[in-house]
Amino acid sequence: MVETAYDAEVRSATSGWWLLLLVGLLSFVAGVVILLKPGDSLPTLAVIAGIFLLLDGLLEIVASLWRSTPNRGMVALFGTITAIIGVLLIRHPVSGVAAVALLVGLWLIVAGLIRTIVAVEEIEHRAWHAFAGVLELVAGIVIVASPDIGFATLAILVGIGFILNGIGIGALGWGMHQVGRST
Repeated sequence: MVETAYDAEVRSATSGWWLLLLVGLLSFVAGVVILLKPGDSLPTLAVIAGIFLLLDGLLEIVASLWRSTPNRGMVALFGTITAIIGVLLIRHPVSGVAAVALLVGLWLIVAGLIRTIVAVEEIEHRAWHAFAGVLELVAGIVIVASPDIGFATLAILVGIGFILNGIGIGALGWGMHQVGRST
């Protein structure tokens, strides 16, 4: 069988599927850990969220450098913002719910806006991107509007956000893997 230029391009575009699957798995696990351990100290929650956000941000930056990544600039910007917030949460695991809530809330707002923009631009999985984007955006706005929310509420919102993010990114990675294998 002769590989066409189209097949080579599809294979190249989908070769980073495992990165998305890994980020999705990390996000899902971080969300489950946060939901299962909401009574742990706030600094622990900040560090767990920070580690995930730092890894996610770095992988987003790597993905933006991939030559066939669509919206490379937006992916790089989101990766940079995510990594910065991750470093802040790891480096300064603050003891106040309000500070952690503001950082995570701002990240959710940025993630929601970007995912909603992607929903407008992408035909495939438009409904999922729109649903997840609006959900992240609303959760971020709720958190930022009331940063003095209780720790349990913050843990639940963050945990659910990470789980939904993980499912979405993991499904995208698996879909890319399936497309790459079919060519």
